[in-house]
Amino acid sequence: MPRQARIDGAGTLHHIICRGIERREIFTDDSDRDDFVLRMGTILAETSTRCYAWALIPNHFHLLLQTGTVPVATVMRRLLTATWGSSLEI
Repeated sequence: MPRQARIDGAGTLHHIICRGIERREIFTDDSDRDDFVLRMGTILAETSTRCYAWALIPNHFHLLLQTGTVPVATVMRRLLTATWGSSLEI
C-alpha cells in the first residue's frame, strides 16, 4: 500500500530522511558531501526553500525543510536526480 501524499503548502515543515538502498553508503568521502551540500544550496536558493537543519551520514541523510515557492517533492526530485543519487530511496 503506498504511503499517503504529503501535506505541502507554503511554510510547511518537513523532516525528510533519505537512505541508501540496502543501507549502502551514499557519501563515500568529503568530495561527495561537498558536492551534495553545494547542489542542495543551489536548489534551495532557486526554490526559496529554507533548510533549518541537515545531517549527512555515510548511508543516509536528514533534512528539515520549510516549503517555499516550489513543492518539496519537486525540490527532492531535483536534489536526488544527480549521478551520485542512483542508489537512493526515499
